[in-house]
Amino acid sequence: MIRIEHLRKEYANATPLQDVNVTINDGDVISVIGPSGTGKSTFIRCLNLLETPTSGNIWVDGVCITDKKCDINKVRQKMGMVFQSFNLFNHMNVIGNIIAAPVDLLKIPKAEAYEEGMRLLRTVGLADKAQNFPEELSGGQKQRVAIARTLAMKPNIILFDEPTSALDPTMVGEVQAVIRDLASQGLTMIIVTHEMRFAREIANRVFFMDEGGIYEEGTPDEIFQNPKREKTIAFIRHINTFTTEILSRDFDFIGLNTGLEEFGRRNGMSQKAIYRLQSVFEELGVQIILSALGENVKMNLSVDYSQTEERATMRIKYGGDPFDPKDSDNILSLKLAENASESIVYERLAPAADEALTTAAKTPAAEALTTAPAPAETSAAEIPFTNLVTITIK
Repeated sequence: MIRIEHLRKEYANATPLQDVNVTINDGDVISVIGPSGTGKSTFIRCLNLLETPTSGNIWVDGVCITDKKCDINKVRQKMGMVFQSFNLFNHMNVIGNIIAAPVDLLKIPKAEAYEEGMRLLRTVGLADKAQNFPEELSGGQKQRVAIARTLAMKPNIILFDEPTSALDPTMVGEVQAVIRDLASQGLTMIIVTHEMRFAREIANRVFFMDEGGIYEEGTPDEIFQNPKREKTIAFIRHINTFTTEILSRDFDFIGLNTGLEEFGRRNGMSQKAIYRLQSVFEELGVQIILSALGENVKMNLSVDYSQTEERATMRIKYGGDPFDPKDSDNILSLKLAENASESIVYERLAPAADEALTTAAKTPAAEALTTAPAPAETSAAEIPFTNLVTITIK
């Protein structure tokens, strides 16, 4: 069990943790989420004194680790940590990385440590890489080795600091699968992550960090489906909805595509589903709808994702005369969009419906765009939204 009382951490220009009080029970799997810069990594690094708290106390299994008399190295032997940057020894092969600490610190005979190391490599699916060196592995493989190395010390508690953030999207799933398996074994785990679907599926408790501490905590359903506090509500709405407004044919297409990629990753969408999302917008939104608009361009794009249904809903609103993109003579783009989606539904809007639809899909980032004054040489901002296309993508 971990008990934290009045934990505070100050830096010269910031105080990410002001007054943290919480108890973490044996067997808890806790996802730590929240905006960047709210002290998530600082919080877990304080738990094994990689960051020295400014004040407050931390007890681990009845031992006050913030007491200067505490042998923190002994405590760390039972509290493993997996970093986002792997931290493998490049001059050692894979099995050497895994057995070094058990042999040196726990004084386990080398043959015994080797046998256990190979068992752990089989657990993470890398027994055939035992004699390889880190430079010969992919990012996902390196992180799995790092997890096996942590397990070799037989910890009671494992801290994960953004374990998938440095990985290529195609490698995220393999690391998450290993962590899911560990969660089923009853280990106490605290996981800082930006992968919201993963955070929701793996945890029995979720900490939302903001305002210098644990702003709100609860079960995954409580935090992700029914958050109570203002900043949690805004954060959950933001991760579940992507929205932006396009006021020029020369908009930042690459930046928007990157935004869709990040949105999909936050919500645990597969790379194939993210590609379909991007493809539908490019073919339907850009090649057909944007090409059909007049000189004054005004288009609103919003995407919602349902984790329960594993389905994205894209909405494209635009002004001008009635125009159903399915009537376009751009047969190739229309066919590509239809192949990447489940359904494409066109609806003619009354101008009065514009404000309600815009408000429902709006995030702070979009609000900043929509409230910005239109360039003086155009009247795009005055164009009402009169067309809506709704696309479902799975």
